[in-house]
Amino acid sequence: MLEEIKYLSVQLPEDIRRQLEAGYFSKAVKLINRRLEGELPRALRKCLELQKAQLPIWEAEYPVSYEEALAVLCLNIRDFTGEEFEDLIEQGVFDWIYSDGKMYFIRTFYENLLKVRHPVTDRLAVPQKPEEQEEKQAVLNRNMNDMKEQGGNAYRIHIRSTLKVKGEEDAGDRITVHLPIPNAGTQVRKIRLIGIPTDAVIAPEGFESRTVCFQRPYIKGDTFTVEYEYENHVAYTEPDPGMVEAKQPDFCLEEQAPHILYTPFIRSLYEEVVGEETNPLLKARKIYDYITLNVRYSYVRKYSIIRNIAEYAGINQKGDCGIQALLFITLCRYGGVPARWQSGLFAAPYDIGGHDWAQFYVAPYGWLFADLSFGGSSHRAGNEERRRFYFGNLDPFRMPANSAFQHEFTPPKKHMRQDPTDNQYGECEYGHRALKADEYEIKHEILEICRIPWEGEKR
Repeated sequence: MLEEIKYLSVQLPEDIRRQLEAGYFSKAVKLINRRLEGELPRALRKCLELQKAQLPIWEAEYPVSYEEALAVLCLNIRDFTGEEFEDLIEQGVFDWIYSDGKMYFIRTFYENLLKVRHPVTDRLAVPQKPEEQEEKQAVLNRNMNDMKEQGGNAYRIHIRSTLKVKGEEDAGDRITVHLPIPNAGTQVRKIRLIGIPTDAVIAPEGFESRTVCFQRPYIKGDTFTVEYEYENHVAYTEPDPGMVEAKQPDFCLEEQAPHILYTPFIRSLYEEVVGEETNPLLKARKIYDYITLNVRYSYVRKYSIIRNIAEYAGINQKGDCGIQALLFITLCRYGGVPARWQSGLFAAPYDIGGHDWAQFYVAPYGWLFADLSFGGSSHRAGNEERRRFYFGNLDPFRMPANSAFQHEFTPPKKHMRQDPTDNQYGECEYGHRALKADEYEIKHEILEICRIPWEGEKR
């Protein structure tokens, strides 16, 4: 099923593309249906089928009208004006689309202002609590200092994830649920699954997109729970460009349509950012610096309706953690530096939630980390030391469930996933259809997190 995602890189017919850009979705569907009735090249047929399936997601992601968005901003920001709203739109602060010719804004448009602490938020009617930000900064800074002093850090983390299905009309139908669990890799060890039913299918520890899979008849209000404990041991490294070996590996350099492609834009951006540099470590450093200093963090629509994620980041100069990571991976691979995806949960004493980051390989150091969004947030906080730390290093507050991008589950799903690129919050399907994201909810809880002796050697 995931193999078909590559067809999103096929160009849409011009008449359909124009209707979509203007937000006339019903007219676009009509045109798509007419095209699908005739003979078409396989790649174009698959592209149109995927585009048609995505249209309800577009409408769900952008539910806020212009008037509603302005009202929210006026309510929450003192003395906010319509002129300011227009100026912020022109600055590209808000993500919006046309729907039937009118502007509609992404569901997270206001939360995005708060997340990036845009200057306009200095006038919030109810100011944010600075102590919450200070606590987060303190935890990350303390970990960075500890890792530098002792060569690494380690935590034991105990998490419970619960998925609840909301509907009742499909009661009795067979349901399949995949929930993410830790993937043994660069930093994770001693994984212990707790209370998993004997009939559940558990993917192997090193599987690229690791899950526990439940399959049973659905009962109204059904819940599915996984609980696990693991240790995260992360070494601190200061890779030296002078120690980089002449011979480098050639794995993890391939394109992966539709999101990791060496398009003319990617090639041009690479030449502009990296120039004549030949040292692979310095190539990766230049790419990291460019993204963390120039691509601002922003909430975005679902990845399933972005046609090329890496290009989206480079062209729009914005994106969330995964979008920034994909741009880094794509540019590294194009430049001959092996790079790959890693994602799952950020699980710290103060927070838990989905997160994506990257790894890149430089001999003799092996796989190194790059967290572009944490590097960028450190830059916004004025902490250059921490921004540089997240090139080559990672904090131990992670639950990596995925070590590859756009990877199939085991057992594989029959229907297209809500997120075909990644898995942080689980996926559900009945025999006859996939469940939409609003038909189930998932809660991640940290039951225990404690620092333990780091078992490693200074790199």
